[in-house]
Amino acid sequence: MNRCAIILFLSLCLMCARPASAGELFGFFGSMKNTSTQDSSYSWSMEYRESLGEHFAASLVYLNEGHVPNHHRDGHGAMLWARTNVLDRRLSLAAGAGAYYYFDTTQPPTGGYSNEHGLAAILGLSATWYTNSPWLVQLRLNSVTTKLSIDTLSTMIGIGYQLDRPTTPGPLTDVPSQADKTTGNELTVYLGSRIANSFSSETSIATSVEYRRGLMRYLDGTIAWMYEGDNEMIRRNGLVMQLWLTRAFLDESLTLGYGMGPYFVLDEYREDVSTRFAELMLSMSASYRFTPRWAARVTWNRVVTGYDNDADIIMLGLGYRF
Repeated sequence: MNRCAIILFLSLCLMCARPASAGELFGFFGSMKNTSTQDSSYSWSMEYRESLGEHFAASLVYLNEGHVPNHHRDGHGAMLWARTNVLDRRLSLAAGAGAYYYFDTTQPPTGGYSNEHGLAAILGLSATWYTNSPWLVQLRLNSVTTKLSIDTLSTMIGIGYQLDRPTTPGPLTDVPSQADKTTGNELTVYLGSRIANSFSSETSIATSVEYRRGLMRYLDGTIAWMYEGDNEMIRRNGLVMQLWLTRAFLDESLTLGYGMGPYFVLDEYREDVSTRFAELMLSMSASYRFTPRWAARVTWNRVVTGYDNDADIIMLGLGYRF
């Protein structure tokens, strides 16, 4: 695993995702093409976009590039956007560029599978239509260029929602900053599924207990114990420590967060190591506070390893706030 690439990508995430004025959340679906072989597949994506004024924005992106021969690839991206708003600001045309940290499941000549990681360039074009409500429609084009993996072109259509409610159509640029920390103290118990990043996507039941504390207005810290279950591939558990960019919306009933940090694990099926070692965990999380004390939380974790045992861990949790 390229540690320098990871450090660069995480630094770009921190710069691009700093809270600014107004948040927009999108979900996309469409198609992807390998530009070298012309093989095609489906593609889907999620994006959180933050306004940086009338003509600029930043976003965090998750892009799934589907399944083409010998490549099952997805990844996380951080992008900066320049835009112009026309037709009474109802139509926003934007061009963006950034870094894309990808996870590619490939098949080596010896058989089996391999989890390849790398840093790529991602370019984007978007056209967003702002309605009279918070709902948005966007057409999107993404181009991913790499040195060690495939180059792709994705075309998608998406539905978005302005999380800071607008008074007029168009991008919101003048929302006040959040007054307090997003989180005080929160203890959450999780249950979910661990999905191997292999061609067979083996699953097991995963559990976790997490303590979350607000460190700054838009920064949380967490410490958690994670158990990934037991199947023929893994018996892995360990300690996760992460920092989170986070923000509250909709009268503080909804929170969104993006976290990253080390995962100190014990993998009992790893033959060459019998003691704890550190890997990386990237996570996206959303919570809904249905009472002042209780919250439901969903978290999607990506475990990034250096020994072809990457995994997605998707978990639903119940949290107590104090």
